[in-house]
Order: sequence, then structure tokens, then C-alpha cells
Amino acid sequence: MAHEEFKYKKIGKIIMEQSKVAILGGAGFVGSRLGDRLVNKDVVFKKYDIETKNDVNILSLDIEKIDTLNQLEGADTIINLAAVHRDDIRPLSRYDDVNVQGSVNLCDAARKHGINKIIFTSSVAIYGFAPADTDESGEPNYFNDYGRTKYLAEQVYKKWQAEDPENRTLVIVRPTVIFGEGNRGNVFNLLKQIASRRFVMFGDGKNKKSMAYVENVAAFLEYSLSFKPGLHIYNYIDKPDFDMNTLVSEARKTLFGKNNVGLRLPAFLGMAIGYFADVVAKVTGKTLPVSSIRVKKFMGTTQFASSVGETGFLPPVSLEEGLARTLRYEFLEDNSDKRTFETE
Repeated sequence: MAHEEFKYKKIGKIIMEQSKVAILGGAGFVGSRLGDRLVNKDVVFKKYDIETKNDVNILSLDIEKIDTLNQLEGADTIINLAAVHRDDIRPLSRYDDVNVQGSVNLCDAARKHGINKIIFTSSVAIYGFAPADTDESGEPNYFNDYGRTKYLAEQVYKKWQAEDPENRTLVIVRPTVIFGEGNRGNVFNLLKQIASRRFVMFGDGKNKKSMAYVENVAAFLEYSLSFKPGLHIYNYIDKPDFDMNTLVSEARKTLFGKNNVGLRLPAFLGMAIGYFADVVAKVTGKTLPVSSIRVKKFMGTTQFASSVGETGFLPPVSLEEGLARTLRYEFLEDNSDKRTFETE
């Protein structure tokens, strides 16, 4: 029931207030999937985005412009998915303008309109290159502007919640890398390499990568609508984590019916190729798909722990099935007319 007036629902002789949810970043990868989940649920919601994509179900809202936030009047919950996240954003001040000052503006709007629940999607990027199995108590050690400004935005929301802790609910969700149908981020790039049959495995493949399927992230955001007043912080990861051998084998099994990783080169040779690519890129001025940094990241472990299971939430889709769905959608079916989402 998107974009109806925020209203009350009558059940028998009892008037019950529905959840009235404003989804910011509603045209994005996660926001679109979340909206699909909330249709026909006992939730009245509106989706907002800075770009409506000519979609009549998306309302225009810019969190940098305070006057546009008056549209949030009547909501009781804000889900903020809006963010600047790409590595190529210029000027760099855009990270602070959107991710931090935008959060300040949202909290001011929540105060003004009496909105007492905010669900904020942060990121495991706040931990930087963290030790394996870092949980929600991990220390911030961000290494880029995205991680830095997500961490600073968390502090803005925490201050807002602490002003009225008995009545205000703050849910901070820190997803790991999100993948799924239509996404054009790092996981897609890896799967595209595998699908092209040009993929080469570097190293022993025992390094683990935490991942999150978009349907499950959206489902957890929906689930968190029920959380009571207080501060709730969760890493979101779909468990169990794949190591690279399993990830590549599962992909090849779906694509080619072959349950193996294909060509493998030792780690030292992979690094040599990466360093050689660095030299070529510097001499030619071209950006190459291989670099020493990318090889290091590929062979490194990026693994996080999560306390989401303690909430009683059960993801609707297994990691294996989410991967298989994505592979079929992207490489075995014709979905060229469907929308794609550019992420990291």
C-alpha cells in the first residue's frame, strides 16, 4: 500500500495504528527489495529517493535539503538507506555532506515530527581491515571516507537516541558486501569472470569471505521494525561464510555443472601478476582489471561475526540459494531489460 496517506487501520471495533514507514534510498538496490517485501504487509510505507527514476512509486527527497524532509511528517519510522558509497565520488566532501550532515538533518526532522524509530544501514567498512570474526564490539578502524563517514553518522544517530532512550528506537545494521540480482558490485564482477571461463584462482582458496544476499538484508530490515525502544546494533552476514574454493565451486556448479575451481595458480605467482599489472598501468595510464591490491584483497580473509541470530531472525534464503538465484538471473536467463544497481 505504498504512497497512501499514513493512516490508522480498523480491526473490528479496535482502532490499531499501522506502522508508517519512510524508506529513504527507496529506489536503490536494498530499498527496492525492501519495498517489494512490504507490499501487502501490515505496513503503510512511502519510498523516497534523490532520483525517482521516473517511477511514480518513488517520491523525490534530498536529505541534504532540510525543507524536503517535511514530507516525513506523519511517519513513525525512518529507514535510511541513502548514502554516498562509490570510491570514485568527487569531491570527497560529498561523503560528509550526504552521509554525515544528511544524518544530522534526518535526526532534526525526526525531532521536529515526533518520529521515534530510526533504522540506519551502516557498514562493516567502519572496521576496516579487521581481524577474522570481528563482531559488533569491534573497534572502528576505517581506511576510506565511506567507512569514516558511516562511523560518524552512527554517532549522530546514537546522540539522537540517547536524548530520549525510553521512547526512541535506533537500529544500526552493518551489512557486509551485499550481492543479488541486478547488482553491479564486486561480487558481480567476480561472478562475471567465472561465467566468462577466464577466471583464475590465486592461492589455496581457503580464505573466507563474508557475504549477504539482498533479500535477506531486506528481510532483516523488515524484521527490525518490531524492535522496542533502545539501541540495537547488528552486523549482517549470511552464515556460514564461504571460503573462496566453495564460492567458486558453487558458481561453476550452477553455471557449468562442474564442481571445481578450474585453473589455480600459486599465491606468489598471483602477486607477481598483480605487480606486473601495476607497472603496465603506470606506464600506459590505463586502468586494468588486475592489480597487486586486488590480488591481495582476493586472497585475504574478510570475515565477520554477527549477533543477528540472537534476535530470533531466520533469513528466508540460504547463502547457497541466493548465489544460485543470482547466477541464474545474470548469466543463464535473459534479464537485459531489467534495471541494474551500481555499487561497490
